[in-house]
Amino acid sequence: MSGSPSDAALFAELREIYARVDAAYAGWSCPGSTECCRFGPTGRQPYVTSIELALIQHALARRGGLLAPRRRALPISADPARERVCPLLDRSGRCSVYSDRPLGCRTFYCGRATRGAGPERDDLRDEVRAIRELAERHRLGGELARPLTRALEGG
Repeated sequence: MSGSPSDAALFAELREIYARVDAAYAGWSCPGSTECCRFGPTGRQPYVTSIELALIQHALARRGGLLAPRRRALPISADPARERVCPLLDRSGRCSVYSDRPLGCRTFYCGRATRGAGPERDDLRDEVRAIRELAERHRLGGELARPLTRALEGG
């Protein structure tokens, strides 16, 4: 798109939004169980817009690409269809793109999270709107979020 902002400029705007969300949730905590990164048991996964996906892909490129299967987190369930581990979760149980993780991974949707003084999850309407507007500027239809795993597979 001619005259559109560069990815770097859009990434800077997205990181500003993420910084506001992180500050709002500063009082929340998580036991680091990676439960929310195991989409089968929770039945949920984050949805990403085009700009969030582009930032994740940028982070992956900096670290050499997607994790090889041998470097990914081990399943905790014997049923692989039920497990569905996030492809960004490494074998040590850490997010390989943590600083660039999408909004859905920043909002403590896991039942094990401890609520702090921050907002309710529904109080993020302004940030969600800002990300969608940013994604719309990034790519035509970019505001239409897709499940993270499908987006990473190119679907």
